[in-house]
Amino acid sequence: MEENIFKVSSYDYRLPKELIAQNPADPRDSSRLMVLSREDGSLEHRVFSDLVDYLRSDDVLIRNDTRVMAARLKGKKVEGEAEVEILVLSRLSGQTWEAMVRPGRRLKPGISVLLSDGTTVKVDGIRPEGLRSVTFPEGVDVLSLLDKVGTVPLPPYITDSNASPEAYQTVFANKVGSAAAPTAGLHFTPELIERIEKKGVEILDVTLQVGLGTFRPVKEEDLRHHPMHRERCQISSYTADRINKAKAQGRRIVAVGTTSVRTLESMGDSGVLLSGERDTSLFIYPGFEFKIVDAMITNFHLPQSTLLMLVSAFAGRERTLNAYKEAVSMEYRFFSFGDAMFIY
Repeated sequence: MEENIFKVSSYDYRLPKELIAQNPADPRDSSRLMVLSREDGSLEHRVFSDLVDYLRSDDVLIRNDTRVMAARLKGKKVEGEAEVEILVLSRLSGQTWEAMVRPGRRLKPGISVLLSDGTTVKVDGIRPEGLRSVTFPEGVDVLSLLDKVGTVPLPPYITDSNASPEAYQTVFANKVGSAAAPTAGLHFTPELIERIEKKGVEILDVTLQVGLGTFRPVKEEDLRHHPMHRERCQISSYTADRINKAKAQGRRIVAVGTTSVRTLESMGDSGVLLSGERDTSLFIYPGFEFKIVDAMITNFHLPQSTLLMLVSAFAGRERTLNAYKEAVSMEYRFFSFGDAMFIY
């Protein structure tokens, strides 16, 4: 294998700023769809609603059913009037959660923040990557509090959007807990899902709670030294059983998004998919041997990102970068609200 396959700089590409989508397609399934064959590298240019033409009647489509939390909280320091923002990420234990806080340097352990509804949140610890641990009062249901006074956070590259909060949720979002959306799933509409089911495709759900680590850059020049972020994933015994039977029958497993891929490959590294719940820090990059996934749907990802490396592992680095080059030349829309790829 080429040594430069492990260089982060080998996953760079030129992206004009104006191609970063600020709003989703309307309707969702009217976004563009690039179809990439792993067999011969051929490309086709379609619309996402055409996805049904590329699915087989015996395929199994796997979605991530997570729902993005209204995780962005605004308040003021109890001692003083300084405005504070808390972005809640994941539960650590009990009433204590990991969070990103701003302004970080001024929010040292021991400082309390008063939210708009009168709830007091205490900043009580410094964690890796500049994050904090924050503690909510006993008896406060944190998810209910977020729904009441929080807002859904958009990725940092979406700076000029008029999209509603629901536009950043999939139509099948069910289990609250993510700090970011599983964006490949944003293209599906109820009508498209109905067409896919009528074709005979079996649709199953897994859960991966997406963290902000998905946006963090790879700082090591050799990607093998990159400490991959952890995310919580879950597969029911019914879903694991159905997928294992499908694999035994030679049916394709089609993953919707890199989060579904990561969940399936994390729980199926032996070749047999396990059920249950676990934290995964699986980093998929070229050289990885896929055990479960046969085809995938994904958006166009940031240069030098772990998500682009995962796609490169599945489709091949050169083919992936060639596809991205063509996407740029044809002015596809990139990132969370952008267009999609189907790779088979």
